[in-house]
Amino acid sequence: MASIIFDNVSKTYSDGVDVIRQLCLTVEDGELLVLVGPSGCGKSTALRMVAGLEAISAGEIRLDGQVVNGIPAQRRNLAMVFQNYALYPHMSVRRNLEFPLRMRKLPGREIKRRVERIAEMLDLTALLERKPKALSGGQRQRVAMGRAIVRDADAFLMDEPLSNLDAKLRVQIRTEIATLQTRLGVTTLYVTHDQVEAMTLGQRVAVLREGRLQQVAPPGELYRRPANIFVAGFIGSPGMNLLRGTMEEKDGNPVLRLGPNRLILPEQVLTEHPGLQTRPGESLLIGIRPEAIRLADDLAEHSLPARVHAVESLGHETILHLATDLASIASDATDPAASTDPAPPLIAVLPGQHRFRPGDTLQLGIDIDGLRLFDMSGNAVG
Repeated sequence: MASIIFDNVSKTYSDGVDVIRQLCLTVEDGELLVLVGPSGCGKSTALRMVAGLEAISAGEIRLDGQVVNGIPAQRRNLAMVFQNYALYPHMSVRRNLEFPLRMRKLPGREIKRRVERIAEMLDLTALLERKPKALSGGQRQRVAMGRAIVRDADAFLMDEPLSNLDAKLRVQIRTEIATLQTRLGVTTLYVTHDQVEAMTLGQRVAVLREGRLQQVAPPGELYRRPANIFVAGFIGSPGMNLLRGTMEEKDGNPVLRLGPNRLILPEQVLTEHPGLQTRPGESLLIGIRPEAIRLADDLAEHSLPARVHAVESLGHETILHLATDLASIASDATDPAASTDPAPPLIAVLPGQHRFRPGDTLQLGIDIDGLRLFDMSGNAVG
C-alpha cells in the first residue's frame, strides 16, 4: 500500500486557465479519501495527475514517499476505475479481468487464481463467460472494480464510478466499495460531485472549489464545523441556511440579533466560536442547518414568522422552502458583505409528513445549539 501526497501542486493549461491551485493534501496509507466539489472544480484533474494522465505545472506528487512527476503512467502501480466502465466489449468478463495480469506476463496459474478470487469476492463467478453487453450496469461496474483490484495495485483511483447507475444501484455499489476498501485496506482516492456519496463513503472528505482546497476533515466534522460558507452550503442535503445577523452585548454577555429576536448564545456555541465577546456591533453570517428549524407555537419565545413558498414531501420528511423577513445569502456568494443577489429561501426539514401548501403562514423555532457563525468574508469565526 502507499500514501498519496500533493505538495503545493498546481495545474495551468496552455490558455492560462488555472485548474488546480497550490493543492496540499495527503491520502494516508490505507485510507479512503473522497475528493468532492462542483463540476469544473478540478477534482478529476487532480486524480488524473496522480495517475500520470495529466502533466503537473508546479509542485510534487509523491507515492509512498517517491516523487512521481516524471514517471509515466504505466510505471505507476495504480489502478483506476472510470465513470464509463471502460470494458473491452469483445472480451468475456474473465478475459477483461485477466487482461492487466496478462500484460504483466504473470503465470497462467497465478492469473487463474487471482481472477477466481476476485470473481468470488464481487459475486461475478456465474458471469465469467458473459460479455459486457449481457451485463447490467451494476454488474459492469463490478467487473471494472474487479479489473482494478486484481492487479494488487498500491492505490486505487476512482473517478465518479457510480454516475451511470440508477439511485438504488448507487446505494448498493457504494456499500460494496466501502466494504471492499475496508477488507483490502488499499489506499483509495475517490472523486465525486455527489456530497451524499462523499459523506457516506469517505473516512475523510476534501472539498474543492475552483481548484482550491476548502477543507479536509471526517464527514461529521465537515457537517458540524464547516470552515467557510461554501463548505456549509455544499455539505448537507439541503445545505446550511445562511442569514445576516449582528452581535450585541447584554449584561456583559454576547447576544445575537437575528431579525426581531435577540438570542442568548449557549455555552456550546461560545466554546466553538471563541472571541465573540469582543465582537459587539459586528455583522456576522449565521449558519442554521435545515434540520435545526422546527415548528413553534405562535406565542413561543423567539419564534419567527414565515410563509411557505414550496413543499417537497419525501414521506419520511418534509422539506419547506420559506419566505421570511430575515436577510439570507447564497453559500456560493463570492463577496457575502456586498452581495446583491436575490435572497434564497429559508429551508426547513421537518420529520414526517405535513400538509402545508404554498402561501400558508407558520411560526418557526430554531435550535440555537447548532448555530455556526461566519464573518462577513465567509470564514468560520474562531
